[in-house]
Amino acid sequence: MAQQHLDPTDPTARAVTGDALAGYLRGQATEFLRALRLHRETGGGQNGTEESVDAARALRHSARRISGSLHTFRPLLDADWSEEMRPELAWLSGTLALEHACAARLERLLLALHRLSGSAVFPAQSAASAVGGRVTGAGRGVPAPASGRGVGATAPATATAERGNLTVGAAKAGALLERQLTLARTRAHSTALQALGSSRFHAVADKVAVLASEVPLTPAAAGADLRPLAAAAGERLNDAVTALPLVTAGHPYNAEALIHGLSPDPAPHPQDGPWHQVRLLLRLHRYAGEVLHGDGPPLDVRLLAAGQALNLHRDASEAAAAAASAARTPRIAPATAYALGVLHADQRHEVEAARFAFQQSWQKRVAGTP
Repeated sequence: MAQQHLDPTDPTARAVTGDALAGYLRGQATEFLRALRLHRETGGGQNGTEESVDAARALRHSARRISGSLHTFRPLLDADWSEEMRPELAWLSGTLALEHACAARLERLLLALHRLSGSAVFPAQSAASAVGGRVTGAGRGVPAPASGRGVGATAPATATAERGNLTVGAAKAGALLERQLTLARTRAHSTALQALGSSRFHAVADKVAVLASEVPLTPAAAGADLRPLAAAAGERLNDAVTALPLVTAGHPYNAEALIHGLSPDPAPHPQDGPWHQVRLLLRLHRYAGEVLHGDGPPLDVRLLAAGQALNLHRDASEAAAAAASAARTPRIAPATAYALGVLHADQRHEVEAARFAFQQSWQKRVAGTP
């Protein structure tokens, strides 16, 4: 049986006042300060320990929840303070997320290369050997693969040759991606350390420390009901989902998206932006639910599945962009470019699969089926 939970649009449900918002913000501020103390105790140097990584993740999560709540419930908070805090928290959470994103992207791409080629993705020689020779034709961009999911070969002999080309190029492609994304991760780690030692961060931490004991609510917040503001966050999410091409997403193969995705155009995919926005709005909707329900928000498995699908969508689209960027490396070998093109197409297929999964989860949620 589906769990019953507080409906922010139900006029008969009990009101949730500003005290709940103040308690939630104080709790998140306390979590932020606890994570900051743990991060300082565990060092967080160039080769951060698992504890320091966990602490940075906790910092990121608390910053996002505070920022999201300031956005959703901003009419009940001091306007100047709220508008000053939100961009600073967004800067902090974004900066701390970069290192993890680079590591996860590399792992995703290397696993996909291994799956596609059936071979190891690291060559015996150095990663520098991934560049050499000149690419001709489509190799400089992102070539359309002749094999892979959704794209069939014309003859067994051709398929065998193409698999051989992919196997040859996969190791060098893996080395090139490993070199580029490891460098990006190292830079992101250094940037995060610099940010955590900056006066800008210390100003944010000082304000969060004050928030842990004193929440700047407006005089009217004490008796105000939070449910209409939470419901508005849900309506913004619904409107954004309504604008998505869910009919197209209802099919597991979106040819239009793949045609653009396989082009050498380095611009972001035009269909990705609205989906990323829905992911952010879904997060705000979830945080609003946490404020309303305190420590025990009900589990909506359909909403959870929709969020997971959007996370996969983001990961796959960014991985595809990384493969496309690597394929534009000057003087890259043709076999390496081919493997990166197949990898790019594979990740765009994953994007479409994630959209299909979201569409299925969302339709079930709208219909109210278990």
